[in-house]
Amino acid sequence: MLLNHLADRRILFFGGKGGVGKTTLASATASALARTGKTVLLVSTDPAHNLGHLWDRQVGSGLVHLAPGITGTEVDPGATAAAHLSAVSATVRGMMPEHLHREVERYFDLARSSPGTHEAAMLERISEIATTGLESHDVIIFDTAPTGHTTRLLDLPRLMTAWTEGLLSRRTKTERFADALKGLEPRSRGDGLGGPQGEDRTGEARAGGRGSSPRSAQESRDARIRSILEARQALFHRMHGLLTDADLTAFVVVLTAERLPVLESVALHGELTQTGLDVAALAVNRRSPTDQGEFLAQRHAAEADHLASLQSQLPEVPVEEFPLLGGEMTGPAAVQRFAELLR
Repeated sequence: MLLNHLADRRILFFGGKGGVGKTTLASATASALARTGKTVLLVSTDPAHNLGHLWDRQVGSGLVHLAPGITGTEVDPGATAAAHLSAVSATVRGMMPEHLHREVERYFDLARSSPGTHEAAMLERISEIATTGLESHDVIIFDTAPTGHTTRLLDLPRLMTAWTEGLLSRRTKTERFADALKGLEPRSRGDGLGGPQGEDRTGEARAGGRGSSPRSAQESRDARIRSILEARQALFHRMHGLLTDADLTAFVVVLTAERLPVLESVALHGELTQTGLDVAALAVNRRSPTDQGEFLAQRHAAEADHLASLQSQLPEVPVEEFPLLGGEMTGPAAVQRFAELLR
């Protein structure tokens, strides 16, 4: 039973190749957990959102009631990236002279289409959802984008943590170098003969020190940059901790019993485990029946060969199979019927 493999995890990711039924499995799991009395936040991060289609209601960026105990929301990568860049742009403008503001805006206009921009914005939004959502829900389920998007996103906390650590290290070296240069600056001695005026200024410098003298504009900007970098580092570190906590977080790979989905799922498992995520189960969706004619019986036999290959390559990961069902998967009643298969 799939729910047994998920135990008491509070953050669940459903991912895999496009078109294999990730939204169906994620929604069915939410429904099954809600039937046990848990409150569930169901989050779609796939740009091609299917959550609203499956539940037969409008779902957007707000929180929408889907069923008793289940709240849903869709994260729009484009809108999330735009909001992220707008906030960052405002912060940078605040640290730059006014005559450079147009250059800052031009830079961020170009950054909107830069590689990694959407992933960084989505990571921040997912981290926010994971942090605040756990305060009001028992379980958070993420219905993710197809494989490539998901692996890049989930590996980002590790990469960004290393990146921000490097930036902070370089800033520390720069600040130490600046302090050393200040120590080498000649002190004013007034009349050049060490008279009272020179002694007063030197004494004032000694008494005031760096801590009591007003900060220069550059020092204020440096302090602000360091504060921002440290906050980003804390965010990425916290998210990496959430993702790699096997007692808290699990990933379910959804696939169909066909050659390409099997190959992609094996590769996905390797990338996820390298990132540090726990793959709790492989959910094989739309398994062909054996008693509905020769054609489907032949498909079932071919699928068995692909599943044998899957299990030989990932023998330590539990495999759960779900049948091919007739009719459309639309509406809460259909989701509930599928949820019964999980138990």
